[in-house]
Amino acid sequence: MGTTANPFKDHHSPSLTIKKLLSWTIYSILPIAIFRLYFYPLHLPSSSADQFPLSNPITITTTTTTSFSSFSPPPPPPLPSSQEEAIRANDSPPCDYTNGKWVHDKLGPLYNGTTCGTIKDGQNCIAHGRPDLGYLYWRWKPKQCHLPRFEPNTFLQLIRNKHIAFVGDSLARNQLESLLCMLATVSPPNLVYRDGEENKFRRWHFPSHNANIAVYWSPFLVKGTEKSNTGPNHNLLYLDHVDERWAADMDVMDMIILSIGHWFLHPAVYYEAGSVFGCHFCSVLNHTEIEFYEVVRKALKTTLKTIIERRGGKGNVIDVIVTTFSPSHFEGEWDKAGACPKTKPFKEKERLVEGMDAEMRKIVVEEVEAAKGNSKQFVGLNIEALDVTKLSLLRPDGHPGPYMYPFPFANGVPERVQNDCVHWCLPGPVDTWNEILLDVMKKWARQ
Repeated sequence: MGTTANPFKDHHSPSLTIKKLLSWTIYSILPIAIFRLYFYPLHLPSSSADQFPLSNPITITTTTTTSFSSFSPPPPPPLPSSQEEAIRANDSPPCDYTNGKWVHDKLGPLYNGTTCGTIKDGQNCIAHGRPDLGYLYWRWKPKQCHLPRFEPNTFLQLIRNKHIAFVGDSLARNQLESLLCMLATVSPPNLVYRDGEENKFRRWHFPSHNANIAVYWSPFLVKGTEKSNTGPNHNLLYLDHVDERWAADMDVMDMIILSIGHWFLHPAVYYEAGSVFGCHFCSVLNHTEIEFYEVVRKALKTTLKTIIERRGGKGNVIDVIVTTFSPSHFEGEWDKAGACPKTKPFKEKERLVEGMDAEMRKIVVEEVEAAKGNSKQFVGLNIEALDVTKLSLLRPDGHPGPYMYPFPFANGVPERVQNDCVHWCLPGPVDTWNEILLDVMKKWARQ
């Protein structure tokens, strides 16, 4: 019989091979370890158990300047979402609400003009029979940020236990009534105070949040006497004294929204330091003609200075918002049909802020920035411009026009029909002013 071949002939045993490999590995690593310990000795803390809990052992590090460890400390725990939002808000540049365009919005307004009881009759365009309703379906879209839809519950939460005052001319009232209508969709207010001709001084209370919102008629912000049919045909303005009809309540106000502009275009005589220093459109009085831009600046400067002086040093928070100039859109004669006939917004480059609109806006922006510098030493005094000039300029379709009166063409087109191309229909573009106002308030709250 032949001899059977040994299958393991000329081959090493597997167990023997593994043993040899282990031996060679140990012999090669040992000198390296001895070399490492000789030149780089470890310095362990004396009581590591006391300093580093067992639940997080990988945070232990040595005090040597050179480390071969592959471990790194764990990342810090994530911030709560509210803190993350605050950091992002503080790190990111403020939103430029002026740089944007009107885009079509199928959602439409939050409220219906026929059911909101606080709208002045002249701005209730729907109830007065305006046939085209396309002006209701546009939203302002800034290029650099997102402007959310108005959140009534958020606004009410931010003004809980506070007193908010709108002070100024009829556009201040226009903005106030827009705000009340939007808030009333979730919490109807109670009218608790009314005084003055045409309800020029009113206050509403929101029982759900113990909040008050008031309007103070003061078309110059400073002390003044308005022209009348029985007296002089010009206004009297005392530019170095604030109007105490609203300023007397300043101590109970937590936020003031100021709005002036159009009344300064009327004839007026100006006083400063107790004597006349000029006039506007009153040459028969033999006074020096003064450009009304200078007067607007003086009135605003006096107002902001007074607020800083009276509230700045008291240590309690007060927020001041100054709404910029709102352009009118008259075309042709004001008392003929078609005075403001547009039914769609202008495109972004179709109209530029220029002339009087630009100058009036510039005055507000510059005086607000100056007041910020003058109030830096006072903690809790916030001053900001609510820049609505450009977005309002692009909305020639948003005015009542002839629908400031009910059904003006029910019996045909009259030869003369009064038009309002200054104020805004409610609902309408002025609602956007309050969306921006709320966005500013939320940023202040995060800070």
